[in-house]
Amino acid sequence: MANRGGFSSKLGFIMAAAGSAVGLGNIWKFPFEVGAGGGAAFLLMYLAFCFILCFPVMVTEIAIGRKTQLNPVGAFKALGYKRWSIIGKMGILSGVLILSFYNVVAGWAFGYFIEMVMGNFEVGGNFGEYITNVFKIGGYAVVFMATTAYIVSKGISAGIERASKILMPTLFFIIIGLVLYSFTLPNAFKGVQFYLVPDFSEINLEVVFNALGQAFFSLSLGMGALITYGSYVGKKDNIITSAAFITLADVGIAFLAGLMMFPFVAYLTEGTMEGAAQGPGLIFAVLPGVFQSLGPILGVIVGSTFFLLLSFAALTSTVSLLEVPVTYVVDEHQVKRSRAVWAVALTVFLVGLPSLLGNGAVEFFTSFVTYPSGETKTFMDLVENISSDTFLPLGGFLISVFAAYVWKKENLHEEISSGFDGFKTSLIRKFLDVTISYLCPIILGIIFILTVSQKFFGVSLIDELF
Repeated sequence: MANRGGFSSKLGFIMAAAGSAVGLGNIWKFPFEVGAGGGAAFLLMYLAFCFILCFPVMVTEIAIGRKTQLNPVGAFKALGYKRWSIIGKMGILSGVLILSFYNVVAGWAFGYFIEMVMGNFEVGGNFGEYITNVFKIGGYAVVFMATTAYIVSKGISAGIERASKILMPTLFFIIIGLVLYSFTLPNAFKGVQFYLVPDFSEINLEVVFNALGQAFFSLSLGMGALITYGSYVGKKDNIITSAAFITLADVGIAFLAGLMMFPFVAYLTEGTMEGAAQGPGLIFAVLPGVFQSLGPILGVIVGSTFFLLLSFAALTSTVSLLEVPVTYVVDEHQVKRSRAVWAVALTVFLVGLPSLLGNGAVEFFTSFVTYPSGETKTFMDLVENISSDTFLPLGGFLISVFAAYVWKKENLHEEISSGFDGFKTSLIRKFLDVTISYLCPIILGIIFILTVSQKFFGVSLIDELF
């Protein structure tokens, strides 16, 4: 087997895994989910779900990876359950599909960073036309994929770990700076109030499941990333504390993103907060106008810093998404890492071309499929619905079932105990037993069914049943 290397420190692993979790969704999706779901009421549910349901799945994935020291497919084979390697295969496929369109969106973010540096604030008003410029966006996507591949090609310690130790603190300081600046804007307090004051009248079953879905997806669960990163972790590292720090980092960045975004929205809307749930459209189409209103110098500084933040958030995720299939190729086919990296990166980029072309440039990929619900979707929409919305919750469901009823909890306990003396008699063990055995399979199974019925068939089972 090729030399796999590993993380040189626990901090390096936490930084890399936190980077995998922190992505574009933390910056644009989470704040607006909060805004549409009752403000702090949604936030409290999200926090509870992160630690009650997502944390146990994260611990399980890391434990499986560390136990086997293999990729998501090889891990299940090494444990003696070859048929269950379908979980790993589905996770790798999910990662490839997600990276294929994620790289395109990352190209948008990087492109906007360039536009802001040049003072081209008018780009926001031409967002729809901008993303149809295949050669420009394609060029940015190439740069982004090449940067990702270069980092991954350097290996775990010299590449991913070193980059994460630079990118994550930088990302944190940028977002803190933008939060502090956003507080100085007119009507900023109204934005903070909109974000943090709970409105329980907005809470319903759909909002509850949205909070759970957001928690699960934001932590990179179900796609094999944490099994992969776990395979590079030493036996002396405490999996429980590592998973706790990773979860806290992801939640913290998402929370700060809300504190940053809503004062900007309040400034833009003069305190009315209209359109606060627009998400990506608001960021790419509207925010450049906000930055322009700050003046030619301050606007360039704040605007370019904001989109640099988006680019960094995207890069920390694309690195982990690429590492998953690369580790599979290196482990299972004994291919040199450098060769595997560039071969996989090229393949993923080619898979993503229809997503690049499907935002108005080519009609075939723009109106690619019509669901039974009658809704027409782009190629990118279809890939996202299959990978993020379907495979990930299904993967999480299967992992929890596997750990509790196939591999057995006793084996999971044994692996977690390495690096955590006293785990078997601790309250956290009892907590993990209950969540992995009952809560996670039941609730993730429900999310999978609800998501498929809603996304593909336009049927809200919540409305039908309740």
